[in-house]
Amino acid sequence: MDENIETIKTGFMEALPLAIAIATYGLSYGVLANQANFSLVGVVAMSLLVFSGSVQMVAVAMLTTGASVASVLFTSVLLNLRNLLYGAALAEGLAPAKKWRWLLSFGVSDEPFVLGSSRFKKHGPDPLYFGIVIGTFYIAWACSSFIGALIGNQVDPQKWGLDLAFPITFVALLIPSLKGKPIIATAFAGAMIAISLEYLMPGNEFTIIITGVLAPLVGLYLKRGAQDA
Repeated sequence: MDENIETIKTGFMEALPLAIAIATYGLSYGVLANQANFSLVGVVAMSLLVFSGSVQMVAVAMLTTGASVASVLFTSVLLNLRNLLYGAALAEGLAPAKKWRWLLSFGVSDEPFVLGSSRFKKHGPDPLYFGIVIGTFYIAWACSSFIGALIGNQVDPQKWGLDLAFPITFVALLIPSLKGKPIIATAFAGAMIAISLEYLMPGNEFTIIITGVLAPLVGLYLKRGAQDA
């Protein structure tokens, strides 16, 4: 019991800094969705059922410009394909929670993956830790979305820099994990590809997808070369 309590405390404290950044991003989403004439119920329902900042932001932007529901769904699937790889990598760490893995899989995304992977490497499988992390993020995202929708036109996310809080915090979280040539090369390639695409095609919604597909190939190439050497 004492061990579980310690795990809960650790999970919450390690998730809290990033949860605050997620909340600022959720606030931005709520404000933008409200300005796009989404209802309060619709804004919160999307956060509760989708729970994906990138997908929700893209969905709001696409629906505002008159995109079809089919195109929004297709884009959403492409954006979340990386979660399949995350899930495969986290599977061993979540293996003990046989009855709850389906629920924990709902929270698989960038932030829980980074924290969960680090925890599993140091302490082995720990579904409880992962559950506390995603629970903390889920509450932060849902509550901030609700507040953002209530605030509506009273706040400009870009003016206050709220849209940058989450990416900056996430980058700070990833930096300690950049070890080894393949990983560093992947990060560098991702940055270069994203910058190039944004320069050539500003505001292209497929930049993230293209970068996510191409950048890892550089790391895989270097890793295979190192193994063959």
